[in-house]
Amino acid sequence: MVRNMKIIKNLVQFIAAFFKAIYKVIDRVIIIPITKFIVMITDKLGNRTDRFEKWITKKNTLIFISLILAIGLFMYVDSESTTIITDSAEVLYGQKVKATYNNNTYVVEGLPKSVDVTLIGRKVDLYLAKQLATGVVTADLSGLGEGMHTIKLEYDCSIRSVEYKLAPSSVNVTIYPKVSQTRTAGIEVINKNKLDKKLSIGDVTLNNSEIVIKGAEHILNKVSTVKALVDVSKMMNPKIGTTTIDDIKLVAYDSNGDVVKGLEMEPNRLSAKVVVNSPSKEVPLKVVPAGDLEFGKAIDNITTDVTKVTVYGDQDVLDTIEYIPVEVDVSKLSENKSYDVVISKPSRIKEISETNVKVNITLGTEVTKEVQNVSIETINLDTNRYKAVAVGENSSKTTVVVKGTKSVLDTIDDSTIKAQVDLNGYGEGEYEITVKVTGEDNKATYNPKTTKIKVKISKK
Repeated sequence: MVRNMKIIKNLVQFIAAFFKAIYKVIDRVIIIPITKFIVMITDKLGNRTDRFEKWITKKNTLIFISLILAIGLFMYVDSESTTIITDSAEVLYGQKVKATYNNNTYVVEGLPKSVDVTLIGRKVDLYLAKQLATGVVTADLSGLGEGMHTIKLEYDCSIRSVEYKLAPSSVNVTIYPKVSQTRTAGIEVINKNKLDKKLSIGDVTLNNSEIVIKGAEHILNKVSTVKALVDVSKMMNPKIGTTTIDDIKLVAYDSNGDVVKGLEMEPNRLSAKVVVNSPSKEVPLKVVPAGDLEFGKAIDNITTDVTKVTVYGDQDVLDTIEYIPVEVDVSKLSENKSYDVVISKPSRIKEISETNVKVNITLGTEVTKEVQNVSIETINLDTNRYKAVAVGENSSKTTVVVKGTKSVLDTIDDSTIKAQVDLNGYGEGEYEITVKVTGEDNKATYNPKTTKIKVKISKK
């Protein structure tokens, strides 16, 4: 009722505006020019205005002028009314298609979600038709069974004087029986980067993990997994503890990770309890000198104003962090020096308690020491498939030349030195591999006398 009153009001306003426009045109085109013309003639006649007044007031003169005005008005109204009477066209874009069928039993493919409707008729009728438009195109599939069908689309036009055309007017559809399967929903946490960097997501528990998916059998067979997308950005002011997130969206994926469409899911939305925590770990800083000092010099001592930092991240990442390396370039250094160094955040660590450290390096005189019989180890070999043995003499042990100050070298023995060959990516065969040596004390430098060894790799 309210809508009809609004339509009538709009129609009245439209008609009033139309006649108001006509009046303005008549006033501008006819009345004002005639008035000006009469005033001009009166001014030119001067004293002879009495004669003009007598002429203008004669009955025949008034009839003649009225006739001219009437003819002019008729011609104008006739030309204007033609624009109202002449057929025009209006396009209603994106009109929704509503299908009638048993959706508990069947699935329909090929039916468009929306179509365009072209209305043809007089402008005044088109105006009413647009105001009364339902915005729904119907497709009657009731009574149809499985298989392919050509159906006609219908549009309910309330103004019968208006012709309508649909694009398309008919469509080919395929009707399939609806089947269902039960799947277990997995969990995918999204938007974790929007959390405070010191916070992490722990356990996530869905209120219901058993999901019934419905649709055509060939569509269901594409589904590899169903995921509940837990959007942690929906949490308001997340804090450490357990939070409930509602309205969790479910998405079906195929084996390629693409979204599978054309499915129904029950339930189609879930809720979840999300544990928010803040895993952290305190680890030491380890200064790593880079480059060669001035000849004859060695690092005697390294001190820092920050010895430990707290790192934040997921627990599985924290478990792999033993220290934070701080690299300092000491190339050509010949005297004691202080450095202000930025602490680089390790990969997958979200936050670190300190970002800068002051490093003080004290130099001394370089001396040399040899550490005998350091065992050479193999690393990164696929031990489930292969075994490795050193080939030739002096291939299992090496002598390491250590350089540093006397006070540093006095604390170094073979237990603090590792000699290794990296067999990552190697398969069956015999190879010559470079020996790499490292020591626990970064103030010294380590070089093996045996730089390469032969290693034979064979299958187990």
